Amino acid sequence: MKTIKIILGVITIFVLAFFLTGLFVKETTYQIDVTINKPISQVFSIFNNPENIDKWIPEIREINVINDNLGKTGSTYRIVIDNKGQDIVMVQKVMAFVKNEKVTLFFDAQNMFKKDDYIFKEKDGVTTIQLSTSCRSDSYIMACVFPYFKSTFKAQDQGYLNNFKAYIEN
Repeated sequence: MKTIKIILGVITIFVLAFFLTGLFVKETTYQIDVTINKPISQVFSIFNNPENIDKWIPEIREINVINDNLGKTGSTYRIVIDNKGQDIVMVQKVMAFVKNEKVTLFFDAQNMFKKDDYIFKEKDGVTTIQLSTSCRSDSYIMACVFPYFKSTFKAQDQGYLNNFKAYIEN
């Protein structure tokens, strides 16, 4: 009986820790970067061409334009991603677009709100893309989960940037 009480006590502590996470951590953030041996104008142009995106994010099945603004800021796209046989539909909005400097994207994907802020810098013909990301959710349970998946999100985004580097350098 004592063993069962100890096991239940440990489970209770883990459950409480999980649910307390959502009270204290409202947003999950991280930063990554990649260095590309190409000039910034070429990197920026290819990075922001929707026809190329499936070359480094292979899960993307389709991209549909909802609203295409002339200066890019405010443009909205519907993106369908294949997640192991299940389609995930998300809406991407371009929040900021400064040619050869910055792109900020906001994603709404089934109660996951993600903001990607890409900064482009060039030194001696070599371009660095710095990505600062934040994830949040209106769902309390999802907000509790995100901090525990931070390393997964970070690894996935780093993989995409590495795929982009390989694509553009070949």
